[in-house]
Amino acid sequence: MPKPRTVLLIAGAALLARGALRRRVQVSPLWPMPALDPPLSGRPRSRALRLLLTAHERVADGVVRLRLEGAGLPRWTPGAHLDLVLPSGLVRQYSLCGDPEDTSSYTIATRLVEDGRGGSREVHEQLAEGMELEVRGPRNRFPLVEAGSYVFVAGGIGITPVLPMLRSLPEGTAWRLLYCGRSRASMPFLEEVRKLAGDRLTVVAEDEDGRPDLDALLAGVAPGTAVYCCGPEGLMAAVAERVPEGAELRLERFAPRASADGNTAFEVELRRSGRTVTVPADSTVLAAVRRELPGTVYSCEQGFCGTCQQRVLEGEVEHRDELLTDAERADSMLICVSRARGERLVLDL
Repeated sequence: MPKPRTVLLIAGAALLARGALRRRVQVSPLWPMPALDPPLSGRPRSRALRLLLTAHERVADGVVRLRLEGAGLPRWTPGAHLDLVLPSGLVRQYSLCGDPEDTSSYTIATRLVEDGRGGSREVHEQLAEGMELEVRGPRNRFPLVEAGSYVFVAGGIGITPVLPMLRSLPEGTAWRLLYCGRSRASMPFLEEVRKLAGDRLTVVAEDEDGRPDLDALLAGVAPGTAVYCCGPEGLMAAVAERVPEGAELRLERFAPRASADGNTAFEVELRRSGRTVTVPADSTVLAAVRRELPGTVYSCEQGFCGTCQQRVLEGEVEHRDELLTDAERADSMLICVSRARGERLVLDL
């Protein structure tokens, strides 16, 4: 019969081994295979701030301007945007349209989208002065570059990132602006734009003037000109078709880019979980994954915030986001908008 001390030693060793095994499995669920790197999903891309909403005012038909105040706020440059975290948990992105030198407040504006997913309606109808809101950023994926001359094209609320650019241009810079919208009453900051631009401005209200003449605007644009466009996808596509060779085109999108060839179905292997899901042509990787793994985190569903970023282990990705760098795209994707270029992807999920 074993001695009591021997029994205690054996029991203690067994408990230690069991604890070590549990920790090993937690590190790598597929143990004894090698542990995968920690997952990317849900990592914050910038520090969150809590700011006070001190102004919520209508500035055009269907457009409200918000002033968010704090102390010692991070500086930003023209073209930057904020992630606004709404009380419902929705996250939406809005261009900063105030003064970059003001470190005590951020100013944004948003248009009510009647048939949208609810974010703009919440901003218009549920936010009120005195509320404290969370923001992330600022981030700038639409910076104002140095150029010999500039052409700006803004459609409706697309004037918001352009406005700080116009204010920041050095005196003597050659530039022109085409500002178009459904009606003059629906075009925010129109009077300020008129004062800034003078005879360099062309205003086109579709209910009065019809469609803008992009051919006339872009004909003869000199090489080295920076052409900036922010507005609906149709407007940006039309500008992109007409930009002459040698000019630099920069676009700011409100929604994820679409494929010219349409979507096709494909399979996604979830390596950590040992499962495979099918992504239909009319669905997203995020939706397919969440059917199997409901706890998969996400936020904006627009390819802007980065919450749903996942590491790609195998397969080629068609990136449709507006956030990841080239280095990040080499081994990861935003599963809310991006898709497979082929028939299969393998994710670290």
